[in-house]
Amino acid sequence: MNLLYVNDRFGEYPPSLYASTRDTLPAFEPLQGEVRVDVAVVGGGYTGLSSALHLAREGFRVALVEAHRVGFGASGRNGGQMGSGQRQEVDWLEKQLGRDRARLLWDLAEDAKATVRGLAGEIGLPIRDGVAHACRTPGEVDHARHMAEHLATHYGYDRVQPLDRDQMVRLLGSETYIGGDLDQGAGHLHPLNFSLGLARLAHEAGVVIHERSPVSRIDHGGATGTSVVHCEAGRLICDHVVLATNAYLGGLDQQVAARIMPINNYIVATEPLGERFPEILPDRPAVADTKFVVNYWRMDEERRLIFGGGETLSYRFPSDIAAMVRPHLLSVYPQLEGVRLTHAWGGTLAITMNRMPYFDRPAPNCLSACGYSGHGVAMATLAGKLVAKAIAGQGQGFDTMAGVPTHKFPGGTLLRWPMLVAAMSWYGLRDRLGF
Repeated sequence: MNLLYVNDRFGEYPPSLYASTRDTLPAFEPLQGEVRVDVAVVGGGYTGLSSALHLAREGFRVALVEAHRVGFGASGRNGGQMGSGQRQEVDWLEKQLGRDRARLLWDLAEDAKATVRGLAGEIGLPIRDGVAHACRTPGEVDHARHMAEHLATHYGYDRVQPLDRDQMVRLLGSETYIGGDLDQGAGHLHPLNFSLGLARLAHEAGVVIHERSPVSRIDHGGATGTSVVHCEAGRLICDHVVLATNAYLGGLDQQVAARIMPINNYIVATEPLGERFPEILPDRPAVADTKFVVNYWRMDEERRLIFGGGETLSYRFPSDIAAMVRPHLLSVYPQLEGVRLTHAWGGTLAITMNRMPYFDRPAPNCLSACGYSGHGVAMATLAGKLVAKAIAGQGQGFDTMAGVPTHKFPGGTLLRWPMLVAAMSWYGLRDRLGF
């Protein structure tokens, strides 16, 4: 089953709040005929757009092909949170890889946030500071306090403020959580408008963008040969290929596919709350909790609450997304019972076994980055920058990310799905029991 089409209309954005409030960007024409470029980028999300933009600014001739519209996938549907660090915290990275490599990965993640902020400034897109992490158990609160101290002492990062129960209740307007922290160095933005802004910058830099141009196959050249990217009505002849498809890889590369798993996540948006419920997020941070299947939320400039919760591992989205997410929303904000949900949408993202992004060179003159596991706003944007540097001969950052071991899912692409369903069911039970 092709994830490009199973839940969405060809060439259309899903009916999300983001799509209804997106900036204007004229559509780009599909690829027609044969085009010769230095680099062909497959995928028009953060990774692909950032790759194309940075390559064009380095002087490369670049063409980007996107199956639907730029920002169509997870890049235009996510919670809009730009977190600090990698998907795994530095204590995990230190244990798995050592302090020195953990520090390199932290520094790359700081560059990721700076890159997003710089590009958002060029676009004219506001970023609101502050992402809170809401804890459910005393052990989680203790860990949050320890990590804030550890980052300040060993990484020179003092932007994380530990919060006790009373502080968390005041910050959130909810009594569901018993503490946590607030990271003032993180932030949140309109994710689809960030995608569209990247596309505009890339186009202005000389990138030729083709929407509604799904790729059917890629013929990779040898170390010195050319590669061919095949679309329905045309093809790109190139020296380098960038695979930036994330969960929508399909059968384009089995080596990459074996190390990522597409999963579906869901978001709702309330009607504007106006002056009602002033206790909810009075300082407007974004929030994510510590459940394995994470709840995450933020308030937009119109005081709509944008709330994500619930995952499925089936190909298809549920028929009533709002009904699926509403219980998660009400578990945090029971006072919103009866408030109208104006938008409800799903998105497909890619996770890896260790929840760290997967960087690789799956073929000669081909670079791939994907599997951001819900931490992609900053890291996928950085990935594009690192891909561009690697193609330009400066591969240190890309190789640092590629050096993080990424194992195949057990059972390969055929059996990974039922095995992950079983694992996710177990962790979902732990969430419900409060472990």
